[in-house]
Order: sequence, then C-alpha cells, then structure tokens
Amino acid sequence: MRRVLTFVLAGGKGERLLPLTKDRAKPAVPFGGIYRIIDFTLSNCINSGIRKIHVLIQYKSISLQRHLQMGWHLFDGELGEYIDVIPAQQRTGEYWYRGTADAIFQNIYSIEQERPEHVLILAGDHVYKMNYAEMAEFHRAHGAEVTVGVIEMDQSRARGLGIVEVSREGRIVGFEEKPARPKTIPGHPDRCYVSMGIYLFNRELLEQALIGDAKREASSHDFGRDVIPAVARNVKVMAYNFKDENKKESKYWRDIGTLDAYYEANMDLVQVTPQFNLYDRDWPIRTYHEQWPPAKTVFADEATGRVGSVLDSLIASGCIISGGQILRCILSPDVRVNSYAQVEDSILMEHVEVGRYAKIRRAIIDKDVVIPRYAEIGYHLEEDHRRFQVTESGIVVVAKGTVIEEPRPAESLVGT
Repeated sequence: MRRVLTFVLAGGKGERLLPLTKDRAKPAVPFGGIYRIIDFTLSNCINSGIRKIHVLIQYKSISLQRHLQMGWHLFDGELGEYIDVIPAQQRTGEYWYRGTADAIFQNIYSIEQERPEHVLILAGDHVYKMNYAEMAEFHRAHGAEVTVGVIEMDQSRARGLGIVEVSREGRIVGFEEKPARPKTIPGHPDRCYVSMGIYLFNRELLEQALIGDAKREASSHDFGRDVIPAVARNVKVMAYNFKDENKKESKYWRDIGTLDAYYEANMDLVQVTPQFNLYDRDWPIRTYHEQWPPAKTVFADEATGRVGSVLDSLIASGCIISGGQILRCILSPDVRVNSYAQVEDSILMEHVEVGRYAKIRRAIIDKDVVIPRYAEIGYHLEEDHRRFQVTESGIVVVAKGTVIEEPRPAESLVGT
C-alpha cells in the first residue's frame, strides 16, 4: 500500500444534520461519545496499511482541523508517511470545491508530486470498517483502471442513493444518482449495488479524467455523476463488493445523513449486542483523547431516590453522575448529571450539565448546554418545537451553546 496515495474528502456541509453542523463540518460531528465521524475512515486507512493521506477540508473546518492535528499526527515523516490537512486553496481558478472530482482536481499537484501507482478517494463522513488493501488487491487482479466500492442493498432501501449498474462479470456499465427504479444486480432482481463513495484509480487515468472533466462546463464535477460514467465507456471499471471487517451477520455501512439516522446509529451502540462493534481489538478505532479523570457515579440513597446510576449506556471519561439516573444514553467527556435528574435514550455531548430534577428523553444535546433545574425535554413535543429542533421521529435536538431558561416551579410537572 506504499504506492497508494489517499484523499479523504472532508469538506461537506452536512446541511441535513443541522444544527449539529452549524459550527462544524459533518466529518467533525461527534459519534459514539468519544469519536468524530472522520475517525472511522482514518482508522480504516491505518488498519489497511495506508501511510500517505491528504484530508481535504473546506466548510467550517476549525474543529475538524484541530482534532486531526491533536489526534492524528502518528506517522514518521522521515519514512515518507503523513496525514496532511489541506484547506481549499483555489489553486486552479476562482472557485471553491464545486464537487468531489473538482476537489481532487484542485489538488492534482499533490498527485503529480507524489507520483503514486494508485490513488484512493474516500468520503470522510461514513461509519464502517473496511480493509482497503483487499480492494487494491482486487483492483490489480482484475486489471482494472478504476474500482468502485459498492454494497449490496434491498431495492426498496436503495432509492435515494447512488446506484451502480454492473454486468455479470462485475464490470460497471452505468451509474444513476437517486433513481426512481434502481437497476438490480444480475441474477438478483430484488438487490442493488449502492456506491459507497470509494474510488481506486490508476494514477495516469485519474489525471486524464480530472483534466477532461474540468474542461466540461456542463459537468457537476462529481465522481459518481460525471467522472465514473464517462470513463466507464472507454476503460475497465470494476465494482468491488464491500467486505465488512465488522464481522457481523449483516454488513454495516452508514451514511449518517440525517438527524434520525445519526440518532439511530448512536443508539445502536448501547444495545446488548450492537450491530457496530467498537470493542474489536483486531480493528481498533483511533481518536483524540483529552486528559480527563475516570467517569464517576455519586450517591446511593434509595430511600430518597438520590441515586447516581447508569444502565445500558456509554459513559466517557470526566463524567460525573451525581445522584441522577442514566438509562440507554451516550455521554461524551465532561458531562455532569445532578441529583434527581433523569436522562433516557439520549445523546449528551461534551460539557453538558443537567440540573436537579430535570428530565430528558429521546434527545440530542450538543456541547456547552446547561439544562436548568426542573426542565423537561422530550416530554412535550409541541412545546419543544417552539424552542428547539424536532425531527420527524420526535427526537429533540438542542444546538450547541443554547441558553435555556429555568422554568418556574409551577410550570414544571416534576415535584420538588
């Protein structure tokens, strides 16, 4: 894999994840308590033996850039290893990145300088486990010019995604973005191949394809919509069926594009047997860890109900459960839950404090929010709609740094 140069596209806005992306790029959104979404793609790179990585950033990138600088400088530059963070630079014109292909084209000088055998292009906003070295081996064995990572999916679930059409030999013959009637896999009339946004190119072909695409004014400068269909007409483009390193019965790949999808993927992690395994020592997930003390529970007075308890939850370092009760939750570092508070089926990010007698359920609370005494979130959705964002499935989302007024005792349904 030393002849493979990798680009991780991490400049996406993630507008459907607002307000979580109000102050950060989608790849920087916290996931699973201690991780950022980009950590999963980068961990795949490390576990696959990839040692030359460019991370392309653009939209609200400060927190992402800081996370990468503090947690991902683990390579030896003397050996030609690196993770470079490259901001959008307008090197080839007056535009910022206009699409996935344009983002690579504007950094084509990095490819020319490195002159790798292959170029691997990845999205930085998906959660999955994959050995890219096996994809590279498949690419070479089949004499492909381009290989696209795909995952099998039921036709009913595939609408709204990029659909790859293949021949019986696995060669890509078409690509459709969000078709009403997705093309199925030969011999499997109810299954489709969905593009994972993973592309492995022979270097020379990629350079030619990017230069050609940049000259086409009608192009949206996207790999799936434009570059892959164009090159598939002339060269061998293969589909690589996703081999999951998660080692579960069903393959796990999540494009966490909506708040409901984000919530569901997080809540899976607190199940007795989660679909996604964070505890596989053969495929570790790296991240940046601040220096926090161990999590702590305080008080156990069942007679008064002042019990610091945690059940079926992920609790990060620095958290203090001080006489409150936590059930099926994910708590990021430095969260404090005070006495008689109840938090259920919720995600609390860094530096959140929950006041006494507060009640929270089915909510996402972004960082730096103080939940005042007696407050209730997730119990009266009509009222929550007026104050916060509420998803289609009824998940209440409180934006970073939101100031919440303390209700008067008469307004609260919680006794004192």
